[in-house]
Amino acid sequence: MKHYLLAPGPTPVPPVVLQAMAQPMMHHRTPEYEALFAEVRRDLRTLFQCKNEVLMFAASGTGAMEGAVVNTLSPGDHIIVVQGGKFGERWAEICQAYGLHVLAVTVPYGKSVEPAMVAEALRRAPGTKIVLATHSETSTGAIHDIHALAGIVRGTDALLVVDAITSLGVMDLPMDSWGVDIVVSGSQKALMLPPGLAFAALSDKAWARVPEARLPKFYFNFAKERKAIAENQSAYTPAVSLVVGLRESLRLILSEGLPIVFARHDRLARATRAGVQALGLTLFAEHPGAACTAVGAPHGIDGGAVVKGMRKRGITIAGGQGSMKGKIFRISHMGYVDAFDILTALGGLEMVLADLGYPVTLGAGVQAAEQLLRQ
Repeated sequence: MKHYLLAPGPTPVPPVVLQAMAQPMMHHRTPEYEALFAEVRRDLRTLFQCKNEVLMFAASGTGAMEGAVVNTLSPGDHIIVVQGGKFGERWAEICQAYGLHVLAVTVPYGKSVEPAMVAEALRRAPGTKIVLATHSETSTGAIHDIHALAGIVRGTDALLVVDAITSLGVMDLPMDSWGVDIVVSGSQKALMLPPGLAFAALSDKAWARVPEARLPKFYFNFAKERKAIAENQSAYTPAVSLVVGLRESLRLILSEGLPIVFARHDRLARATRAGVQALGLTLFAEHPGAACTAVGAPHGIDGGAVVKGMRKRGITIAGGQGSMKGKIFRISHMGYVDAFDILTALGGLEMVLADLGYPVTLGAGVQAAEQLLRQ
């Protein structure tokens, strides 16, 4: 059976990237690696749309999230967290693990935060050191308006720190021009790599905060990593094969061009939404993003049964997390995904829903997606 990976991470890896990673191992303290690393450093700055270096660690994206916290904060500091899903909640859990004072700005799952709510929280807590937000809340399919939040936070002493793990390379996030202070991401989403690389980019305002931070750190030491990068090296042993693959994936992304990459993801997302709605299903997110589509499970049908049914047909999607378990399912369309992957997913979904007793008109979802994709 042929398998289709349409879960929101890990995502499919292009053959050219897999082939690059299969090359014989090189040592990371050699001219060969330094030439590769210089190219990766340059292209990461283009991807993040920033002038400062992008730090890279052998970790999942959560490692970069933790690094952003420990490199900018001290014991007892006050922070604001935007929460609207599992990954917004992860920001709070990291901060609580370090004994920080968390003020949560919470919206229901599937909703996007109103920027005015964050502005009000900052007024109530003028000593706030950082505001932590999630651009693409993968657990619900919703996006938050980072551009508006940046405009609010920029006028304060606080830093805006953004989880862009499923938005980098999917939706426009011009870090420097918007005034975002820290952007973190991971390799296994739109960057079309296996899991294992975490990234963090800091503004000048954020770097000025680093020497003052007193939370404990060792591996995720941003200042130490920045010093190593100045010598075109990493502080510790990098995930060499993943960095080799990263060079190829960045070449693919940048040769296509960021505006075209963003438009492609938007088109696939709109086709997916059109397809599921044509089947009489409802979108879960009020303001859905282009990384994945969260769909409400039909009445009387467990969302987990949809996920299992799809897997039996060779298609991997994702179910709901936490309180959404069984209530939604999620189809990814980021990274190495094209129109025919979406049509395959919708065709499989139609058959699975029919198997589960849902009154589906076979072909309706595929037809709606095809009409949009032909435009």
